[in-house]
Amino acid sequence: MGPVPNLPAEPEDDLESYLGLDATTAEERARERGWTTVRKLPPGAIITMEYLVGRINFEVADDAVRRCWHG
Repeated sequence: MGPVPNLPAEPEDDLESYLGLDATTAEERARERGWTTVRKLPPGAIITMEYLVGRINFEVADDAVRRCWHG
């Protein structure tokens, strides 16, 4: 078995602080805080479930963040 890779750390961030923000402001804030990938999704979107270090996901409805999770 090979060694466990040393994965980069994700930003320490309060994900709930994004709720209610408009999508553009949320994306700008996430990038300023160190997230390398920002994914904006409509409610009920079918997405892959692979975990990607440094990615933050926003569920956006009516241009407002309704849900937020990392990976």
